[in-house]
Amino acid sequence: MPDCIAPTGLAASHSAWQASLALGFADDAGTTRLIDNTHCGPLRVQKPLYPEGGAVCHAIIVHPPGGVVGGDQLSIAATVGAHARALLTTPGAAKWYKANGKRSAQQVRLDVGPGAALEWLPQEAIFFDQADVALDQTITLAADACYIGCEILCMGRRASGETFATGRVAQRTRIRRDDKLIWWEQGALNGGRLDSPLTLNSHTVCATLIAIGPPLPASVLTELRAELGDDPHFGITQAKGLLVARHLGDDSEIARRTMLAVWRRVRPHLLGREAITPRIWQT
Repeated sequence: MPDCIAPTGLAASHSAWQASLALGFADDAGTTRLIDNTHCGPLRVQKPLYPEGGAVCHAIIVHPPGGVVGGDQLSIAATVGAHARALLTTPGAAKWYKANGKRSAQQVRLDVGPGAALEWLPQEAIFFDQADVALDQTITLAADACYIGCEILCMGRRASGETFATGRVAQRTRIRRDDKLIWWEQGALNGGRLDSPLTLNSHTVCATLIAIGPPLPASVLTELRAELGDDPHFGITQAKGLLVARHLGDDSEIARRTMLAVWRRVRPHLLGREAITPRIWQT
């Protein structure tokens, strides 16, 4: 195994994990193959899965330590070649622990080629009190590529009485399609300041799903809003082939169910396939 190298732009720490994972997917006569699976440190994919036939390759990204501590730096990159289709997820919630004076970071780089599709669907991330985390995500899409990405952030564990009183989570997401910047979002959630209407308005869980591809019929959005009812903490918007759905609340399970409802409605229209829930989500 090669020596581990800290992700570009992140400071290395001798007492922390430096882990990276690079995945590559290619179309092989209608079957998506995992052709590159290079890892360094505690990040890996054990084997490709095909619960919906060969066209879509499911890959479960495993982080064996089970949690991220101060100074840990993770880098995940995935390239989906022309006409290939891949779904990436995780086996459980990501846990970000106390910083101990050292910032933790995760860089995600996703590249989706012509006629290809990628679904980035990790399970929720839980940020414990005094965590200091930087999340950076860059997605690059070909002009006719499709993408669905969903993330659920939980600030503390309210059900256990654990709050995110101090600490910081900084997040930045950039999406380019056909070399044009179509989405840029950055912000920071600071412990003890989540009551502001400019942050979480006193809530502790936020979820975002972004879907990019052919515009969805207005009827799909109407049906989805009807399914979710008059939830004041849910919103969905579509403009020029980019759909954004958000949920704000205090229960990660409700956030998960809400985002699953969106995914199940959006996927058939965007990717031409019914939503097949990864089995790992049910364990």
